[in-house]
Amino acid sequence: MRSVLVAAALAFGIGAPAAAQDEAGFQAFLGQVRAQALMQGVRARTLDSVLPTLTFNPRVVELDRAQPGGTPGTTTPSSIPAFAPYRIQHVDSARISRGRAKYQALRPLLSRVEAQTGVPEEIMVAIWGHETNYGAYTGNFDLPRSLASLAYDGRRRDLFTQELIDTFKMIDRGVPREKLKGSWAGATGYPQFLPSVYLRLARDGDGDGKADIWSSDADALASIANYFVNAGWRPGRPWGVPASAPPYLDRTSVAGKVTSPRCPRVHDRHTRWLTVAEWRARGVVQTGGQRLRDTELVTLLEPDGPGAQAYLLTGNYRVILDYNCSNFYALSVGLLADAVAQPS
Repeated sequence: MRSVLVAAALAFGIGAPAAAQDEAGFQAFLGQVRAQALMQGVRARTLDSVLPTLTFNPRVVELDRAQPGGTPGTTTPSSIPAFAPYRIQHVDSARISRGRAKYQALRPLLSRVEAQTGVPEEIMVAIWGHETNYGAYTGNFDLPRSLASLAYDGRRRDLFTQELIDTFKMIDRGVPREKLKGSWAGATGYPQFLPSVYLRLARDGDGDGKADIWSSDADALASIANYFVNAGWRPGRPWGVPASAPPYLDRTSVAGKVTSPRCPRVHDRHTRWLTVAEWRARGVVQTGGQRLRDTELVTLLEPDGPGAQAYLLTGNYRVILDYNCSNFYALSVGLLADAVAQPS
């Protein structure tokens, strides 16, 4: 009898007040956001046009909680998967072919941006390719609704509240409301910038007075390059090179000794900095890529462990990590860039 009553209650919507209460709480939260946004200079007209259209989106909260560390009490797997399968999937022939086609078609633009910024043409293309498959898929979540829902959920409230307010600032700058689509977590456009990154680093690459990272190749590539300049890219140096490390290398003696304040598990896989000459003395030799100077400081990364492919990484590799703090991502960007720059 009890199960029948519960089923009937659900059928007739008796359980609806919980959802209504959640929506009421969401709307009350938006009132708080409005006050913060006004204090940061957002126009009341913008808030009046956007806030009434927003409703809570439980799907983005589900996706956020599914991330590592998303739910209290969950643990992160201690073992790290192999890089080789990831590389096969993300540096595949189709992505390389499309990248080479884009690279050749946009050479005048790319060479101009590289001359202005020092960021290699192929690196810009590789980021574009990894983030959105050269603009083929940029995400279809409504940014204000997603960010408002994530902020209301509270797991990273300060972060997502500010990103929401920065989205309003984008509208104040003239970005059309309909362009504000992207990933569930708020990344948008060809480069997948968060709103705060757009405000700081998006650039007009075609001279029309707009930073349109949603439909302008020139703007997107100029913005990617500007991000890399801001993150400390040093011209004239590769991101890294393939290398071979001998089985007798004492890996304990070259282990890193500094803990990174940002994504330490990623940086913990790197060794300490040594010159190319010092690595050579230990039996680690470069096996391809742009020739590194003996005095160049590099770290060693063996993503699949001793005996597999190794890489000597310059400081520019850390710039790619700044874009997305994942060794697999950064290695794949570098490898895709090298492949794109090669003649087909």
